[in-house]
Amino acid sequence: MSPLQATKLWLVNNLNLAKDALHIYVALGLLFGSALLFGWRLSSWKPWLVVAAGAVIGEIWDIRDRYVDGTAQNFAANVHDLWNTIFWPSVILFLARRTNLFRNSGKTR
Repeated sequence: MSPLQATKLWLVNNLNLAKDALHIYVALGLLFGSALLFGWRLSSWKPWLVVAAGAVIGEIWDIRDRYVDGTAQNFAANVHDLWNTIFWPSVILFLARRTNLFRNSGKTR
């Protein structure tokens, strides 16, 4: 078992998460983390691209691990994981670009 698979299994078992939830948490962590770390706005394509790259790399790693382990490939599951990982960051990017939801109004409360 690769380190990635061992880490995912540990997180799922010890945090009582579904694998789908793990994809969402990692995606949002990458989106907000990269925006904070590099000072990017959520309306920029850059944080979204970090998530997309992470999702693709993760799925390639999963395909590789299945190949090495001699496990049958399930490309439909890979597509599902990509979709699941990219969905909320895509919604956030859309909202940041098309609404005032993520804009600083300059008002304090």
